[in-house]
Amino acid sequence: MNADQPTRAPRRTKSRVILASALLALAALISWTQVWFAVDLVDGTALEVAGQVAAPALSALALTSLVLVGALSIAGPFFRLVFGILESLIGVAIVFSGVLAVTDPVAASASAISTATGVAGENSVADLVDTVAQSPWPWVAIVSGVLIVVAGIVIVVVSRTWPGSSRKYQATRLEPVESERTSVDDWDALSGGNDPTTRD
Repeated sequence: MNADQPTRAPRRTKSRVILASALLALAALISWTQVWFAVDLVDGTALEVAGQVAAPALSALALTSLVLVGALSIAGPFFRLVFGILESLIGVAIVFSGVLAVTDPVAASASAISTATGVAGENSVADLVDTVAQSPWPWVAIVSGVLIVVAGIVIVVVSRTWPGSSRKYQATRLEPVESERTSVDDWDALSGGNDPTTRD
């Protein structure tokens, strides 16, 4: 058995979870840009309502998830747990935004209807609507949110076994090349908490 096998498995898991989380956040963001509802008004006007109108908070949630995934790739064990919990909460909020729009598409489309007709008020807007056709995109957002919740739970459960970040993210202390010491070197040594008189 390869001696590196025990470390390769957690590294692969980390890569897969991070990649999956990023793809799910992108899916939610893409769904936000698409048409969610086709609304026909009683006067024959046809409106297309995009996710920007139906679920305006979705873009911020998806972008936050992407940023969180980026931070997760270099985070330590404690922050992985924090980020995993936050990822799940973001997923819940995405699901909530999508379900809210799907369960009441007229209310989700109200601002677009008001813009087109100049009519405001929940009941007045509802009276203008003849039919509402729903596209698959709200469900893409909802499913993405559910899977983001799952990804967050996976992060909380397995992230403690992940390897740490690479050395390029770790602090590095530069040491001077051994040469004839000067008063400046002694001063730097004192500033660093070392006594230069104890050196040879």
